[in-house]
Amino acid sequence: MTMQTTDLTVRKTVTVSAPREHAFRVWTERFNDWWPSGHHIGEADMERAVIEWREGGRLYERGVDGSECDWGRVLVYEPPSRIVCSWQIGGDWKFDPDPEHGSEYEVRFIEQDENTTLVEFEHRNLERHGAESAQKLYGAFSNEAGGWSGILEGFAKVASES
Repeated sequence: MTMQTTDLTVRKTVTVSAPREHAFRVWTERFNDWWPSGHHIGEADMERAVIEWREGGRLYERGVDGSECDWGRVLVYEPPSRIVCSWQIGGDWKFDPDPEHGSEYEVRFIEQDENTTLVEFEHRNLERHGAESAQKLYGAFSNEAGGWSGILEGFAKVASES
């Protein structure tokens, strides 16, 4: 018996008109400024999206009612070159506390010149969510407007203008 696997890795790039250090700070310290407010999983409307700037830090949302809802953890924090985070939100758009069931995304910030940064984005290991969830997440993340492409374009706009 042979098994076929499908690569469910989402890879995207975006160019930011800003120095690498600035682009990294906007990704981490100003996460709420560019993350789409409609992209949340908590029961309350989202007040703020947060990345704690350290390995082991939380990736989460705070609701307008003060509630908090985890999304994942910071696995690698290497300013200003890269950040890797676990994504523990399944295809049902709920947090799974078991890190073994989570995928991860890596963001690399590559200096092109003193005022231009190439941002390479990779969301991988979607199969850890289970076959059905992996397909659902891949479809959502690959969507040009509502997926990672649209999110990265929003990030690039904020990073380039500020």
